[in-house]
Amino acid sequence: MFRTFHYTITDEQAGQTIGEFLRSCGYSRHILTRLKQTKNGILLDGRPALTNHRLREGEHLSIRLEEAAPSAHIPPVSMELSIVYEDDDILVVNKPADTPIHPSFGNRENTLANGIAWYYQQQEISFVYRCINRLDRDTSGLLIIAKHMLSAAILTDDMKHRRIHRTYLAIVEGKLEHPGTVEAPIGRKEGSILERCVDFERGECAVTHYTPVSYHEKLNLTLLSLRLATGRTHQIRVHMNYLGHPVIGDYLYYPRRDFIKRQALHSWKLEFLHPITKERLTFEAPLPDDMLFIIQ
Repeated sequence: MFRTFHYTITDEQAGQTIGEFLRSCGYSRHILTRLKQTKNGILLDGRPALTNHRLREGEHLSIRLEEAAPSAHIPPVSMELSIVYEDDDILVVNKPADTPIHPSFGNRENTLANGIAWYYQQQEISFVYRCINRLDRDTSGLLIIAKHMLSAAILTDDMKHRRIHRTYLAIVEGKLEHPGTVEAPIGRKEGSILERCVDFERGECAVTHYTPVSYHEKLNLTLLSLRLATGRTHQIRVHMNYLGHPVIGDYLYYPRRDFIKRQALHSWKLEFLHPITKERLTFEAPLPDDMLFIIQ
């Protein structure tokens, strides 16, 4: 896969070196190194140029990103994909439950990565798998896949600085009537590889905002909308359990499975700036079938 970008230098950008200009556009040091090693990776007015060249107004800079080898150790596997959006730079998919996002020991082929690899193999496109936001195996909903190293670098930085806004829907036990915030640090539970817990001594800062959407009186369950201000492992699941309103179906923290056979958690909405065009994007994925009982 390759992608070419073109820039015409403005008066404000003149005086910067090519390296400085590209860094301001989101190119990482790793990408700049790759460009130096790529034939015609950096062209200035059609001729190869070095990153220390100082730019002048009106000069035309062309950048060629090229990736020849697909992700290693991800065998392509045919599977149905729910693609919400795709362009030359990003892919947004609606992941079903019971689907890990990456291969792991003992599970090499039943992952979203395998399906994405197969999708691009059918198009004869060499594709490197770069998943930007992460979801647990049994959490359904929206994920962003970067289609090349530049969009990955920019979106990864956006995730780090909380510029990608994520809203989840969850079904929790009990009645919650008013919006609120859980601000409680999360750390690894002692003696467990997987479990996390609220730990005010050793945990990392974690903040979750929640808003009740609807209440099912007969079942005594509440549908919540939740926004993450931080991104700790199992954050929503741990915070709701700490609040006394655990996510139902959660095999780790509250394995009540009379209504649903997995944790009732869904990545519903993503809001972010497109990494290349800077257009503001908003995507939503409706509640999956196994969570619809809460509004019926």
